[in-house]
Amino acid sequence: MAQLITSLTNPRIKHAVALRDKKTRDSDDLMLVEGYDDLSLAVTCLPGLRALFFCPALIKLAATDAQAFRATCSRAGAELIEVTEPVFRKIAYRDGPDGWLAVAPRPAFTLDRLPPLKEHPLLIVAERVEKPGNLGAILRTADAAGADAVIVCDPIADLTNPNVVRASIGALFSVPVATASNAETLAWLRARGIALLATTPAATQSFTDLDLTGPLAILVGEEKYGLSRFWLEQADVRALIPMSGKVNSLNVSVSAALLVYEAVKQRGQRTPKR
Repeated sequence: MAQLITSLTNPRIKHAVALRDKKTRDSDDLMLVEGYDDLSLAVTCLPGLRALFFCPALIKLAATDAQAFRATCSRAGAELIEVTEPVFRKIAYRDGPDGWLAVAPRPAFTLDRLPPLKEHPLLIVAERVEKPGNLGAILRTADAAGADAVIVCDPIADLTNPNVVRASIGALFSVPVATASNAETLAWLRARGIALLATTPAATQSFTDLDLTGPLAILVGEEKYGLSRFWLEQADVRALIPMSGKVNSLNVSVSAALLVYEAVKQRGQRTPKR
């Protein structure tokens, strides 16, 4: 039987709202996951949910499907909490909420938690990406392309920011992810014999002319300045993304997608599996 909350000032509601703030997420080691699609991945990939808030007035699923999903979340450890529409809109952070929001444990984003790599791994290394939407889009691309891991170096955007989760459509939970310093990441990659690919306007070869079939980490940098000198100097291969227009750069998530899918194409995998 689900608990019913109708008060906007209920402590559980106040705590859910507080989890939008990084300070609270850090201190409580918790995060928010909103939306049926994102939660469907979270419930299978995270070790256990803490609470599931649901609002029947906003849920579009058939009653039997909604009941089955609540049961799935309950088996994953979530306390079921029914709320009224005004209460749900208070805790929701999305426009047009679909009536599902969970409090979940924050994953440990450490290099030692990454799974063993296959023979010719494909990784994305994202340095100092600032905008949550871009970081989420990179994770979404990594999932779709079957990349083995994403390493976020010297992060500015918090991986548990609700907007990262939203932009990733749940890929934050399905893709192996770690955060580390530049130096830690470099040492980890070198120890595993993974080549580093950086893009720069100073390169002479297009990324499509390079062999991307070996163990590879694709390096992408922050939105305003691109990759730091650290990574440009450490890169084993430097590539050019040809541009014919007047702008001088691509969005970081677009650059990552171009490079990752070229690597996937060369490896002869249309829909690779991890």
